[in-house]
Amino acid sequence: MNSIKNIIFDLGGVLIDWNPHYMYKKIIPDDTERNWFIDNICTLDWNEKQDAGRTIKEAVDELILIYPEHKENIILYYDRWEEMLNGPINGTVDIFKRIKENKEFKTYALTNWSAETFPRALQLYNFLHWFDGRVVSGEEKTRKPHKEIYDIILNRFSLLPEETIFIDDNLRNIKAAQEVGITSIHFTSPESLNLELIKLNIL
Repeated sequence: MNSIKNIIFDLGGVLIDWNPHYMYKKIIPDDTERNWFIDNICTLDWNEKQDAGRTIKEAVDELILIYPEHKENIILYYDRWEEMLNGPINGTVDIFKRIKENKEFKTYALTNWSAETFPRALQLYNFLHWFDGRVVSGEEKTRKPHKEIYDIILNRFSLLPEETIFIDDNLRNIKAAQEVGITSIHFTSPESLNLELIKLNIL
């Protein structure tokens, strides 16, 4: 009998293909210039503050004050953020569907995502409604890899760490989940995830 009862999925990079380059390559076609902009102006660290609850307006206004010469491209980050979504990662969605059809496991989402943009994702991707529960960092005012957000999902849905698996593409988030006792899988591809879940007798 399998001791695992709950499976927690990250969303961006696991079930949804998200990358700022998808949008910005239309605006800044030169690879070097675009890489510099994303690495130095609209950075992942800057984006994560919105994931942790900072408002988009506050984030954009703050960055424009620092880099007024990049105002137009900074504004585009959220004006055209949907173009950063390249659709579902179908192989993982298929795995998620198989787990749901099994009915042996409960499934949850734990995502770093702005509370202001997540409602649109719910409209775009029907599979986001399949979960038995979800925790969105922007709504909680904290984010992975902070211990607090793992405690939130465990406590809210009465999950025991030893009965739970967590899947994320960010190794930093994986290590944080392991520190609270959750068995974790570092996602690199749907194929590797499928193999890991077979080893754990999930599939």
